[in-house]
Amino acid sequence: MTSFHATTVLAVRHRDRVVMASDGQVTLGQTVIKHQARKVRRLYQDRVLAGFAGSAADGFALFGRFEAKLEEHRGNLERAAVELARDWRIDRALRRLEAMLVVADARAMYLLSGTGDLIEPDDGVIGIGSGGPFAMAAARALVRHSSLDARAIVEQAMAIAADICIYTNSHIVVEEL
Repeated sequence: MTSFHATTVLAVRHRDRVVMASDGQVTLGQTVIKHQARKVRRLYQDRVLAGFAGSAADGFALFGRFEAKLEEHRGNLERAAVELARDWRIDRALRRLEAMLVVADARAMYLLSGTGDLIEPDDGVIGIGSGGPFAMAAARALVRHSSLDARAIVEQAMAIAADICIYTNSHIVVEEL
């Protein structure tokens, strides 16, 4: 899988809650050009969360494609994710997109990439982007060794990632189901 610079997106399913967050930093080369970008959003009647890492234009294009798949499959997250992953792998224009998606609803969570990856995490924790591994490691430790709820876990894990990853800032956008 390709790793993308310039962001951190983290999703956690814990105690019947699903929380997704992203930082707000946008970089161009070695320069920070924006501090409060919104890389996580609600889709399909606010029942699905989606976040992207990678090129902003490509991420927004994927949001649109994924939202169309959700509409086509009446909000069925798994079916929409499978169809987008299939299209992404075989469509020449989509294959050129430089982004990854994390999508989640009340029942499932998936990572999608342009190589056809469709991955459901074993433990309800997934992170993408430059700071994704840092946030994911922190969230896994907090899930296992704290009494924090899902939102607090995500907020703490994102703060840890922001302290470590130069492509991640502390302007966090959090969405919860």
